[in-house]
Amino acid sequence: MKIYITGLPSGYEVEHLARLFYPMAPLTLTPPEPAEDSLWAEKTDTGLRVLVRQGEKSKMLEAPLPVEQGGETPEFALASLTYDLLRQWTGIRPPWGKMTGVRPVRLIHDKRAAGWSAEQIDRFFLQRFDCSEQKYEMAKEIADLQEPILRLGSAPKTYSLYIGIPFCPSRCSYCSFVSCNLDRDRKLVQPYVDCLCKEVAEIRAQAERAGLTLCSIYIGGGTPTSLSAAQLRQLMGTVRENFDLTKVVEYTVEAGRPDCTDAEKLAVIKEYGATRISINPQTFSDEVLANIGRKHSAQDILDCYADARRAGHEDINMDLIAGLPGDTVEGFEHSLRQAIALQPENITVHTLTLKRASRIVIEDQKENDYADVAAMLEKCHLLAEAGYRPYYLYRQKNTLQNLENVGWCKPGHEGYYNIYIMEEVQTILSAGAGGSTKLVADGGKRMQRIFNFKYPNEYIQRFAEVLERKKGVAEFYDHNLGTETTG
Repeated sequence: MKIYITGLPSGYEVEHLARLFYPMAPLTLTPPEPAEDSLWAEKTDTGLRVLVRQGEKSKMLEAPLPVEQGGETPEFALASLTYDLLRQWTGIRPPWGKMTGVRPVRLIHDKRAAGWSAEQIDRFFLQRFDCSEQKYEMAKEIADLQEPILRLGSAPKTYSLYIGIPFCPSRCSYCSFVSCNLDRDRKLVQPYVDCLCKEVAEIRAQAERAGLTLCSIYIGGGTPTSLSAAQLRQLMGTVRENFDLTKVVEYTVEAGRPDCTDAEKLAVIKEYGATRISINPQTFSDEVLANIGRKHSAQDILDCYADARRAGHEDINMDLIAGLPGDTVEGFEHSLRQAIALQPENITVHTLTLKRASRIVIEDQKENDYADVAAMLEKCHLLAEAGYRPYYLYRQKNTLQNLENVGWCKPGHEGYYNIYIMEEVQTILSAGAGGSTKLVADGGKRMQRIFNFKYPNEYIQRFAEVLERKKGVAEFYDHNLGTETTG
């Protein structure tokens, strides 16, 4: 199946909606041959037309051009027509309907803030976008829970700090993040940590100049516990020296992998002020762990979790992924039940995303290999029955079957940073290779990004430029908010 789009300045929405039904279909820049399986969507001077052809069968829908004053663009109208045709043709109804954005909960917040009534928002999701009632009700429940947390995080001139550690003991097959193999690139780790500590200090200086107040801290990766215990002390000691940790609402460190997380590192993380950690099994199946390139067992995860509790960690998140290669509905349910039995404060359920840079996609896995992922997510009723409730949700391009990632928590254990970054209400100052600082002003109406160099060796070699770019933080607030700077 090929996708061919013509007559629009941008065919992104049409292409994206077509891939809800045909995820692996390539986009072609030339008209398909008469006998080719294809989807042809076009806008002409007189109307819209979509044709689908498979084998000897075909179907076409046509529609007039949208009325200009109606507010609907030709691109959205053609995308909607494409969706209607493919829903009829395949018999598939995507759970989020025509929605292509990653932040459906943010849409609810925005519409409420704009004064829309509940009925208007209902129609927007259920009729305009054909969202399923189940998904929409979950999004509304999450929006309701988030409102008091967002009020705290969107207070004027608050920010969160993200610190990235781009090293891992091995690369998971589904991963497309920037991360270096620890054995191969170990010589980079100490110079990287030295630079990172200097950047953290510069962020504090720039935040003070801009009059910003720190709200939360998140150390992620990669795998932060790929650092040695001494390097963790160095980094987290720098954080403690530069910031008043008694005033932050949350301090998270990802201690995700048991093959590089030990009792000493867990004790360091606790000693230096972290209030929340992640231990991420992804699955409790040894076979599936091997399939994705993990070099540890399910028992290692259980042992690591026990070490974390002994170290005094009282707020633990565990990640699971639905749709991993070789997993089954029964296997995913087993993993879910095992995580629930441990009683972590948070359980985050991701849907596998086929990212172009991941080994899964490079090795040409097919969408059909993951046909049971929707049935896996239906097992999340077990979380609700165990007292967990959904508190944040996001979607990604190329997620299997257009599904979602949801964070579940016990009441009172919502992950604040996850909410702040997903709903885009707060400035995020980012340190480390691949870091993307996001500056937010005027209630999210104005934003600016400052990017760090992507790879650790470039980050180290051009570190003076990293520090120079950070001066843009105070400059943004001077310009946008008339901030009076000091120091």
